[in-house]
Amino acid sequence: MKRDDVLIRLVVMAKPIVPWLLLGAALDVLAVIAAVLAPELLGDLTQVLYDYWEGGAVGSVLDTIAGSLVLLALVYGAGSLFSYLNMLLMNRTVTRFFTSGIRIRISEKIRFLPVSYVDQTPVGDVLQRMNDDVSVLGGSIHDIFNMLVKGFFQIVLIGVAMFREDPRLAVILVLLTPASVWLSTKIARRSERGYDQMFHTAGKLTELVEESFTNIAATKAYNLEEHMAEKHAQLNKELTEHTIKARFIDSVIQPVIRLSNSMAYILINLAGGYLAVAHGVSVGTVVTIILFSRQLAAPLEQLSFCFSRVNRVRSAARRVFHILDMEEEVRPKEKLDPQTRGEVVFSHVDFSYDPGHPLIRDLSFRVEPGRKVAIVGPTGAGKTTIVNLLMRFYDIQGGTITLDGQDTAAYSREDVRGRFAMVLQDTWLFRGTIGENVAYGKPDATRQQIEDACRRAYCDRFIRAMPDGYDTLIGEDTTNLSGGQKQLLTIARALLADKPLLILDEATSNVDTRTEILIQNAMDKLMEGRTCFVIAHRLSTIVNADLILVLDQGSIVEQGTHRQLLDRKGFYHQLYTSQYAV
Repeated sequence: MKRDDVLIRLVVMAKPIVPWLLLGAALDVLAVIAAVLAPELLGDLTQVLYDYWEGGAVGSVLDTIAGSLVLLALVYGAGSLFSYLNMLLMNRTVTRFFTSGIRIRISEKIRFLPVSYVDQTPVGDVLQRMNDDVSVLGGSIHDIFNMLVKGFFQIVLIGVAMFREDPRLAVILVLLTPASVWLSTKIARRSERGYDQMFHTAGKLTELVEESFTNIAATKAYNLEEHMAEKHAQLNKELTEHTIKARFIDSVIQPVIRLSNSMAYILINLAGGYLAVAHGVSVGTVVTIILFSRQLAAPLEQLSFCFSRVNRVRSAARRVFHILDMEEEVRPKEKLDPQTRGEVVFSHVDFSYDPGHPLIRDLSFRVEPGRKVAIVGPTGAGKTTIVNLLMRFYDIQGGTITLDGQDTAAYSREDVRGRFAMVLQDTWLFRGTIGENVAYGKPDATRQQIEDACRRAYCDRFIRAMPDGYDTLIGEDTTNLSGGQKQLLTIARALLADKPLLILDEATSNVDTRTEILIQNAMDKLMEGRTCFVIAHRLSTIVNADLILVLDQGSIVEQGTHRQLLDRKGFYHQLYTSQYAV
């Protein structure tokens, strides 16, 4: 994305807050007017004092300058008030709505991105873009806007006021201003690459920290704390180097501007003194111009700061826009027939995660409604892939998958997934009560329904033994639940959801043998009248399946019942006997 394109898109994204930006600009202009009036009033006040003492007037000095002092105080007070109101408006309104709007857009975008993006993108990198990068945008946009508006108007008004006072002194400042701005712009551009590297490395560091905390048990089990600390230190060192490089270049800008302003200040003092002595320019005029020269330094430094902030914004915006510009899934709106019988047909299905490495080729099978189908095969054969295709986590590259004769590709993903209950090998529990976790697939479930599902999943007993029963707080990192107990809760969740189709992907892998038998009995009752897909490595758990599909390298090599496949003495027989070989 081109440099200017990024800024144009940011301007377009800021359209909803344009009224607030205009109000902020108005407050900025009022603050600038107050700032420009102050030196003129102070210069007039100086001239009054000079004339008072030169003229040898009698009477109180305070009476002479009282009115001017009050007016000067009011102008300074008004300028401070306008600046404060602008800051309040920008911080509480503009930044909040702008940044929250971008984060909402990213959240909505991720909802409609392919599951492959979630599978392939580290969580830490997404969090870095959504939190830190968006914060850079929100925290910078109103600063840049304020500085540009305020700096531009301040330079224009100061320039006009100086030319009104004395054009000869004003020309000195005007000639130096373009040179300093041009030089600071050239320097600022060199820092952009450093900021790109800084944000990229910060994303990698966030990713590493997130992984370290998520997998802390494995890290400790393998005594890898020192290794992870070294990786963290290395990334932290890289981030420090990139940050120093980017900010060092930025830090050069303001000294360049200050040097230019100091040179102008010296020239103004020398020229002002000469004009006052040789050409009769009033002391008040010289003082006013000198004060204006100091005031002109502030907007120039603000503009130089803007240039560096713009580079940071460009770098952060590119990372944010990378997510927002990703191609979304096609989202059909059609709904499936509300009456689901459960017939599933794969017809000549082709699929691969990587186009260069085909996984499933010309896969065809038919599952009758209410049947229990087991899918077995060696690791990498494509068992879990079939589940991904059923749930439309991934779209097929060829063929069709139909549900009750309806091509699932033509219907809403949400509607297709709403027909399935699912229990995975990797349990997932969120921070909440046990009751809330079980009711995740059916939020309106009553306590009685939740308890009934837990009884059928054989987890009611250990739940009631916990301190607060069904109101006990748990989460993914809960240590007072075993792996088997967590799996039982997810099975109870599927039981409560009561969907017409059921997917069990190694659902009993973390359960002891006795509990496994109990769950199998409960599952057999649950599966009556429902189509069920069971993926299992332990073949003893699927001996009563109505149909067993044996996969190898993405193709069905055998299918039939358990007894039929054993009698054939083929691939399934080898898998089954190998699990019991001594």
